[in-house]
Amino acid sequence: MAFTGKEEHSITLGEASKLTANYRRRAGKGAVTGGYFSREAIERILKQEGCVGLRYYFAETDDGRPTLILVGVDAQGEDLIGGFLVDLALPCPPHCSSRNPLNS
Repeated sequence: MAFTGKEEHSITLGEASKLTANYRRRAGKGAVTGGYFSREAIERILKQEGCVGLRYYFAETDDGRPTLILVGVDAQGEDLIGGFLVDLALPCPPHCSSRNPLNS
């Protein structure tokens, strides 16, 4: 499959709220429920030559905390592993948004 960078991924807030609630229910109290990546880090990935999007990989820190790895993807669907990769999201909790349908 060729990627164009124009693939549709949008969902409604209601759908997103249901999905995050499902996760929180299964993950349990005190679990990492999200993370923050800066605009600069995301733009740095997207500005790479040939990059049409992002792929994420589920990962785990040495102390067992879940995290995500972000990597650019080219039009052939290949990870741009020779480029800029992102981890070290600021985890939620403690770096959470105020209460809203996605996190409460």
